[in-house]
Amino acid sequence: MQKRWVLKSNNDVRKIEKLRDELGVSTLISKLLLNRSIETFEQARTFFRPTLETLHDPFLMKDMDLAITRIEKAIGNNEKILIYGDYDVDGTTAVSVVYSFFRTFHSRIEFYIPDRYSEGYGISVQGIDYAAANDFSLIIALDCGIKALDKIDYANSKGVDFIIGDHHLPADTIPNAVAVLDPKRSDCPYPYKELSGCGIGFKIIQAFIKKNGMDMEQAYQYLDLVAVSIASDIVPITGENRILTHFGLKKLNSNPCVGLQALIKLSTNRTGIFTVNDIVFQIGPRINAAGRIDHARDAVNLLISKSVEEAVNFSVAVDDQNNIRKDFDLKITEEALAIIDNCEVNQSRMSTVLYKSDWHKGVIGIVASRLTEKYYRPTVVLTQTNGHIAGSARSVVGFDLYEALSECSHLLDQFGGHKYAAGLTMREENIPSFQEKFEEIVQKNIKPEMLQQEVLIETEIALNEIEGKFYRILKQFEPFGPQNDSPIFLSTNIQAAGPAYVVGNNHIKMAVYQEGSSIFECIGFGLADHIEHINSGKPFDICYAVDENNWRGKKSLQLNIKSIRF
Repeated sequence: MQKRWVLKSNNDVRKIEKLRDELGVSTLISKLLLNRSIETFEQARTFFRPTLETLHDPFLMKDMDLAITRIEKAIGNNEKILIYGDYDVDGTTAVSVVYSFFRTFHSRIEFYIPDRYSEGYGISVQGIDYAAANDFSLIIALDCGIKALDKIDYANSKGVDFIIGDHHLPADTIPNAVAVLDPKRSDCPYPYKELSGCGIGFKIIQAFIKKNGMDMEQAYQYLDLVAVSIASDIVPITGENRILTHFGLKKLNSNPCVGLQALIKLSTNRTGIFTVNDIVFQIGPRINAAGRIDHARDAVNLLISKSVEEAVNFSVAVDDQNNIRKDFDLKITEEALAIIDNCEVNQSRMSTVLYKSDWHKGVIGIVASRLTEKYYRPTVVLTQTNGHIAGSARSVVGFDLYEALSECSHLLDQFGGHKYAAGLTMREENIPSFQEKFEEIVQKNIKPEMLQQEVLIETEIALNEIEGKFYRILKQFEPFGPQNDSPIFLSTNIQAAGPAYVVGNNHIKMAVYQEGSSIFECIGFGLADHIEHINSGKPFDICYAVDENNWRGKKSLQLNIKSIRF
């Protein structure tokens, strides 16, 4: 499918020239900074030279004073504390960070992760009953709980206090907990709203350290785990998240906790610097696999390991679960693709809704993402679990999935999520009606351009603008991620310098040049279908990111081609 090329608007010549002159950089770098809302020398300095000292005061967060007072009381009275969190990467890293910190001086502490299949997402009645039966008087819930009004009321009736540390959007009513920490609360003055769940846990530690006159390095030792949560939960890498990720990656690449160290050693034989992308594709899926295939407590046990031996044992278990997850993922994806390819009705629709009773619930979200990537349309994948139908849904840029599901709510038992990803449950007899209603809503609301994948281009450049100094400055834009993506450039009238050839699974390697430029090596993932056009000798246009290729110790600039136009 040909992607839709969209060029960012950066035509304010006055602003471009002003920032260029203030910073002493090229016009191109000035454009890239303005595209990231950086307009002054001070903003640029903060962007290029992040410091931990500029992290916000944790006590700016609504209820943080109440949370710390309650934790101090629990420690002072030797109460039992339960650290509770979701079963994904963000939840398990959050639990690992907060549990690891407080266990260093409070022995009556445990952690609890709900079972994905028997308890489901968020605060569970089983979890509260466990706490009450085992004399836990305080639960610190991380990456969940902001909408658990009835569960918190139930805990209160059992004499169990809650501190909620969440980053999801609240409902109109806030749970009746001792403290509710969520920057997205309408009454919360905290300046940065996009922290991960683990980021909220980090702020709790920061606040406790600040109030008790401790060394802040005791919080910074967990930044590798915070960075893993930010990258894996796909939150914006802007503001405070960018600072946390910057320093978290430094720790990950120099002195990671023994759990991450063991996982990295087991999961990859690569050397060099780990990036956000490496977390997303190498580390995050392995941590997630524990909760998808067995139980996420294995992931927490890995991340809180104190010894290398202990970490190695848990990393093997987690990696084994990831291998099982990959097998399920591959099998179910192949089955789903076959269902679509063998049915003209499915092929002609603007949405995809697929159901098979034996698909593994733990991977249907991954499969939904793969189908959305291939067919680029709103997608729901359904399976049977515990006597009901459960589903994962994914959307395309611009189409509000949550609103679409809201219009189908009469056919659903439950649903939740946000604009681009959601979960749902329903009765089996409602599946055909849901398929038709969802397709009707998509047809009514989706715009034709939303069904074509978009490549957002920073600006058009000539290949001869790509040189060592430019790349050194570009590297300082890292860490890349949502709302600070690796810049995509457009260059036109490109020629192949020799024949392109296919590598791996449908990828191309080639060298290209533009009149008056040097020759650049290129990689194009999933672009092998274009090889005949490229080798015809006719010029073409490319949009691409600039990477550094490290082959046998020799580094060179490489163009990572995202799309080709003839």
